[in-house]
Order: sequence, then structure tokens, then C-alpha cells
Amino acid sequence: MFLVVLVVAGALAVPALGGRLSALADVRPRLAWVLFTALAFQVLSIYLPGLPRGARVALGVASYPVALVFVAANRHLPGMPLAALGAALNSLAIVANGGVMPASRAALAAAGLPLDRRGYENSAVVAHPRLWFLGDVFAVPRGWPLPNVFSVGDVLVALGIVWGLHRICGSRLAAPGGRSRPPEEPG
Repeated sequence: MFLVVLVVAGALAVPALGGRLSALADVRPRLAWVLFTALAFQVLSIYLPGLPRGARVALGVASYPVALVFVAANRHLPGMPLAALGAALNSLAIVANGGVMPASRAALAAAGLPLDRRGYENSAVVAHPRLWFLGDVFAVPRGWPLPNVFSVGDVLVALGIVWGLHRICGSRLAAPGGRSRPPEEPG
């Protein structure tokens, strides 16, 4: 949810910074279906009822190399290298911890989330986490809208996407020389 909120907020800021969201219609990502496949793997690994834990872990872990195919095909898009670095850091933490993103007890407590949940969680407290610093160690605290935990990889993914949006849309935030593109002249 953290990523979605940051990306939506970043997109909403585009017009305020002189960009045009309509420029996104001109972007033709390569192999877009691959990204949707990776997202489907993630959703199924978390929400599909009755799926054995091993299958959940396999789907979640498999989503990263599938997404890597999309990233490689679209490495030319602005922001993609930064988003790819974030996804790689998340993948590294998840694989190092047996298919679960290690979550900090302190971050979960700050967000008001339960420390010990039953069943599979894609982000959870791990007894002896490997690469813990790449895990969900940051929190949107309880009392704020959508409290949750997130990682440095999540931040890099969001920043890459938001910067790419602003660059593609020509906002002052990411335009070369700090200037936005001139608005398109009516036809």
C-alpha cells in the first residue's frame, strides 16, 4: 500500500509542477503483460485461499525474476534503474529469509500491526533475519492513514516510479535543466 500511495501522490503532483499526465499515453512499455504476470504471482501468493505455504513462497519469489524480464525490456524508461534496484534489494531480503520479507518488531509495533500472525505473511517477524536492514524496518505509524511497514527497497521502487512519471510528463521536478516541457499546442 505504501508504494501505491507514494506513486498516486507523485502522479497528482505532476500537473502542479507543470507536467502533463496525458504524456503517459505516449509511453509504450515493452512486454507489459510480463509485469501483470509478476503482479498476479504476488497477489496469488498472498491472497489465494488454501494455497500451501511452499506454493505461496514459490509464487512470491518467482514474481521477482518474472518482473526482471519487464525491467530489462524497459530499462530505457526514466526511473526504471532506480525502481529495479529497489526491487532487487527486496528480492534479496526475501530470498535470504526463505520467501518472507523480514519485518522489524519495532516497525510493526509503531504501525499498530500484530507481531505474530497466523498463516503465511509476505512480511513478518523472522527469528534470525538475514539482511534485516533490507527488510520492512520503517513504518507509517498507527494514527496515520494506511499504517504499514516498508523497506528501503520499497522507497527506491517508489522514487524510481515517481521520478520516471515526472520525467516522462515533463514536470519541473525532473525535467532537464529544471524546466517543464511547453504545453502542446491545440491541433
